[in-house]
Amino acid sequence: MAKVLLVDDAAFMRMRCAKVLTKLGHTVVEAENGLQALDVFDREKPELTLLDITMP
Repeated sequence: MAKVLLVDDAAFMRMRCAKVLTKLGHTVVEAENGLQALDVFDREKPELTLLDITMP
């Protein structure tokens, strides 16, 4: 399955989405803001990135 980068400032949403994606067999890496997401993206090379478009 795919490695997915999940970016959301709301910890609850990251947790819920990560649970679903993990159940589907994906590997999930998380970030809570845009700067952290860029760092994780460079380091982990995810195949898919899902992000909240209304982060501060």
